[in-house]
Amino acid sequence: MMELLLVLVPLLAAALAYLFRGARARAAVLVGTAAAHTVGVGSFWVRPIATRSASWLMADDLGLLVLSVVSVLFLVVSFYAAAYMRAETPRGGRAFVSCLLAFLAATSLVAVSQHLALLWVGMEATTLAIAPLIYSRNDRRSLEAVWKYLMLSSVGIALALLAVFFLAAAQLGDEGSRALLVPDLIGRADRLDPRWLRAAYVFALVGFGTKMGLAPLHSWKPDTYGEAPSLVGGLMAGALTTCAFLALARFTQVVTAAGLQSFARPLLIAAGLFSLLVATAFIVGQSDIKRLLAYSSVEHMGLLVIGLGVGGVGAYGSVLHLINNGLVKGMLFLVVGNLVLAAGTSVVADMRGMQRTRPISGWLLLVGLFAVTGSPPFGLFLSEFSIIAGAVHEHHPWVAAATVAMLAIIFAGIAGMIVEVLYGEPSSMAPDAEPRERAPYVLGPAVLAGLVLLLGVYIPGPLRAVIGRAAGSLGGTTP
Repeated sequence: MMELLLVLVPLLAAALAYLFRGARARAAVLVGTAAAHTVGVGSFWVRPIATRSASWLMADDLGLLVLSVVSVLFLVVSFYAAAYMRAETPRGGRAFVSCLLAFLAATSLVAVSQHLALLWVGMEATTLAIAPLIYSRNDRRSLEAVWKYLMLSSVGIALALLAVFFLAAAQLGDEGSRALLVPDLIGRADRLDPRWLRAAYVFALVGFGTKMGLAPLHSWKPDTYGEAPSLVGGLMAGALTTCAFLALARFTQVVTAAGLQSFARPLLIAAGLFSLLVATAFIVGQSDIKRLLAYSSVEHMGLLVIGLGVGGVGAYGSVLHLINNGLVKGMLFLVVGNLVLAAGTSVVADMRGMQRTRPISGWLLLVGLFAVTGSPPFGLFLSEFSIIAGAVHEHHPWVAAATVAMLAIIFAGIAGMIVEVLYGEPSSMAPDAEPRERAPYVLGPAVLAGLVLLLGVYIPGPLRAVIGRAAGSLGGTTP
């Protein structure tokens, strides 16, 4: 029942918000719904997940982790958006809040879906909900970014639908199965036709990989993140890609249960390493900070599938990385949004010296630098270390070596840009020198940074147990 409410309440709130003409009323609906959603998700943590027969909507361990990341990130973004709407007039008017809430409903549906066709519907709904929010400026570049996102997402989601069809075909002949329910697919995986299952996995990797932003079908990310409002970019990088990874992980659970790891894992490792390579090439020398974050997202999606591909401890690191990446990407996009609002641009050459003009956001950006590059003591250090250790333990030392080498280059590229933004000499187009920063713009990112730091120092017992079980369902082991 709670799973259904987590989908329906944001959907009804989206319709309600559209009826209000005042921005304050819409902001109240947004924040109130986000808070209620977080309370609902929290109820799953204070009581064990019910052991019951599989239904179409059910929050298992992996889905609960994704749902929690989405809910926490959306709550922080909702407070930020409420302040943003008081200072700015986002394009779309009343539809702006409605689209945000529809996005929350769609991502919640993905997280709690145990039926793969319903999960596909949720992924398609995320595309339709977020696309209007990308078109924030009435110019050609913004329109081009929307169309590129829609076209590539449509290709990806169409391929993902074929994956669902092929998986249904793999069930043909098993009269006792319930079509496309994940627990049933896992429990009866030995009866699936391996030929159709392999075809389904290839299409799932390409289709949902496109939604994640894996190379080579990642080209929507730089344009989309560069043109969308930063709070929208944060939701896409922290929540949308996390849901897409969950969709791929569902197929991985089935393939693992069927004993086809030897087929799936090389594909995952190859996709992950290629994404890391592309991210490395484009991060170095990048001149736009929002596009830099887009390529950083490509990097971290690559790390997620590498961990999934190497298995063992690497799969545990991948699940942990899913949480850390979602939180830190949301934090970075909101902080960068503060700096872009002050400078009026995301081009690095025109936004130097931000540490002097926006000191709080500047310090948060510096913290974000060390967090997103996997430096200790932040949570991404533990998750990246687990992925690399998993590669070594599972006899893939060359994967570990290549990953470490590319991560080192990426660190240098990101650090060089952020240091220039914070401490470089301002250009003639200097940003507004007013140092006052509004609390709603910095409190949310600070909370997210604190959570990522906490996960690097201490992982609470209940969270560790859920991560371990989720990794186990993907063929992983707890370190």
